[in-house]
Formats: sequence, structure tokens, C-alpha cells
Amino acid sequence: MSAPILLQSPLEENLLAVRSRLDLAARSCGRSPEEVELLPITKSVTTEVAADLVRLGMKRLGENRADELERKAAAFNVLGLEVEWHFVGHIQRNKARRIVRLADVIHSVDSLELLETLDRVAGEEARRPRLFLQVDLTGETSKGGLDPEELLACARAAARLRHVEVIGVMAMAALAPTAESAPLPLFTRAAELARSLPGFESAAPLLSMGMSGDFEDAVRAGSQLVRVGSALYRGVTA
Repeated sequence: MSAPILLQSPLEENLLAVRSRLDLAARSCGRSPEEVELLPITKSVTTEVAADLVRLGMKRLGENRADELERKAAAFNVLGLEVEWHFVGHIQRNKARRIVRLADVIHSVDSLELLETLDRVAGEEARRPRLFLQVDLTGETSKGGLDPEELLACARAAARLRHVEVIGVMAMAALAPTAESAPLPLFTRAAELARSLPGFESAAPLLSMGMSGDFEDAVRAGSQLVRVGSALYRGVTA
């Protein structure tokens, strides 16, 4: 008797499809697929779906709200699941402590005041989160982020901070790209800005760029970390 065929779940199929797209994008520009990390964003799915991602081998997950991060982290502790939590949403400074307590990596530092608040809170909580400075090149009022001059000021300020480590730059494409705001040129500009920043003499800054609809362009521009949500959950009962 032949062995039964084990059917993949929709989540596993989607994960494999996204990884295939990542691999193709990397190889198309002469990069190794190993250079690009997939960060599943679990803001729109249940704890059960997020836990299934960990069981499928994902070691890092991203959330964009403090209460949802706390809820999923508590549930994972009960389940005995270990994961590196990334925070990718806008941060109100009065919620910084809640995020610092749980997030190992924060992608959305969009002001000098927030950077300094995170450093102070991290010291008080005996934590050392790694941070991305969020640059805004779209001009869209719905997006947070630093303009290029503010980005430079934050990078300079990071040199005197003791309790956080700035590791790179995060950027998002326009919500409705046009010929003038296409993702690839925007991501390329963000990468150029990142390379020009002080404080990265010993290691090049990392780039957190790319989402479900544009991560191929982000990979071609040099992104090492792509934040993917909806492409992973098509057909998944969340």
C-alpha cells in the first residue's frame, strides 16, 4: 500500500509561495536568497494562526499594536513557543514601555523624541532592543516617518544612547504608487540614505523594506528584511 499523501495547509502553501517569490527576486539581482529574511506580520490573524507559523519554522513575528503584542506573547508563553517579537506599528510614547518589555526589534522609530524615550525606558526595564529608523519618502500624511534631515539627526543622536541599538532604516512604499512614486526608486533612495548615515562604520545598516505587494522591488533595492502579511493568509481561516 502506498503512503498517504499529506496535503499542505493553505498557510503552508502560502508560506512556500512567498519564499519562492523571495528567492526569485533575490536571484534576479544577483543576491543570495539567504540574505533576505521573511518577517510574517500577524496583526490580522489569531494567536492560533501565528502559532502555526512558528510550528512551520518561523522564528520571528511582527505586530503593530501594543495590546495585540501583549496578548499573543502571553499566549505563546502558555503554549511554550519561543519567538523573536518585532514591533512594526506607530508608537505612542506613553505605550513605549509596554512595547520595550516584549519587542526585541522595533521598526518604527519616527522621531528623535521617541528614540530618546525608548532608550530611557529600555534602561529602566534592563532591555536592549534593536531599532530601525523609519524614513518617509512618500509625503503621505497617513504615514509616519522621518524626513532625510531628521533621519540624519536621529542617527547622530543614536551614538550617545546606551540602552538601544540602531541597526538600520525602515521604509514603506506609497499606498497608491504612481509613475513618480514607484516602489523600486523609493526603496533605492531609502537604501542610499541608509548607506550615508554615520554610526555604521563596522557594519552596513540593515534595511527593513517591502510588504506583500512590493517586496520583490524591495529585495532588488537591497532589503534584508521584508514584512509580509496578507500574502500569507489568503484562504486561511483566521
